[in-house]
Amino acid sequence: MTNIYKKLAIHLNKTPGGFPETETGVEIRILKQLFTEEEAELASSLHMIPEEVKDIAKRLGKDETKLEKLLKIMLEKGLVLYTFRNGIETYMQAQFVIGIWEYQVDLLTKELIKDFNEYVPYLTDEMYKNKTQQLRVIPVSTSINAETKIMDYEEAEKIIKSQSKIIVAPCICRKEHTMLDKGCDKPLETCLIFAGGAYYYEKRNIGREITQDEAIDILHNAIDKGLVLQPGNSKKPLNICMCCDCCCQILKNLKNNEKPAKIINSSYYAEVIDEQCTACEACAEVCPMDAITIEETAFVNTDRCIGCGLCVTRCEFDSMTLKPKKDSEKWVPPENIIGTYTDIAKEKGLI
Repeated sequence: MTNIYKKLAIHLNKTPGGFPETETGVEIRILKQLFTEEEAELASSLHMIPEEVKDIAKRLGKDETKLEKLLKIMLEKGLVLYTFRNGIETYMQAQFVIGIWEYQVDLLTKELIKDFNEYVPYLTDEMYKNKTQQLRVIPVSTSINAETKIMDYEEAEKIIKSQSKIIVAPCICRKEHTMLDKGCDKPLETCLIFAGGAYYYEKRNIGREITQDEAIDILHNAIDKGLVLQPGNSKKPLNICMCCDCCCQILKNLKNNEKPAKIINSSYYAEVIDEQCTACEACAEVCPMDAITIEETAFVNTDRCIGCGLCVTRCEFDSMTLKPKKDSEKWVPPENIIGTYTDIAKEKGLI
């Protein structure tokens, strides 16, 4: 079983989120901290489709009782996905990001965080090769001109109001930075989880259930603190992340790219009304991508602007506005998460 972690790494790399190989072997160090050899062996045999324990046991030639016990342990450790519907329990493979890593929010260690931070650039480089990302950026609703038509899936308040079950969980990015004494003053409890994802988080005792009104209060507070809204990349997302550019691993690495707007899935960009601009720099200070420079007036580099709308909320002189991209450049997300992962898998040549 000495090569089981390598086998698991290859298996995870075939998921939409990827799990690329490195020269340092940091990805193997991460897996050894998360999985026992027995767990790694089982994880490398799971599929990204739900299966009952009896079916997995039959497929693998394993004892059903022992297999179920191991799967429940792995569930508690956030290493597999679980569903319970119509009285039937099923298990399936979890990808590393978004997935296993986020499920470690209450199980983090400094050693694991250190290795993950070393590994993040490899993960994001792999993600950025795809046209379809796992997350997208939607604008702050108040940044959109009243005359501009905005789709329901682009408005956080409407996404929240369409949910019957909501869990709020700690942001793993800000938590890991705080554990390494590199945290910021942004709110920690900002990850909204919906639908099946909410039931999974509840099963693992991550976060707490909240009402729609509580979720909207959390949303508005996050906007006031300058956080970027990143829901799952589908019309019916399972989550909304509220991210800061100092801790969010996606935004941090995106910011290092020369043209973030060419990578992120977004449908808007900021524009300056020169005659109203006082060059006060409030917009530049809040911009998470350093897309705004100040001379006589503010100037927006559209190659860097990700259309979050935070600059509009900070401008006291109505000189910043958010414009929709051309129809040919707008991002229309897949209908659901299955569509998102299918599109990513096709782009990666996995199917």
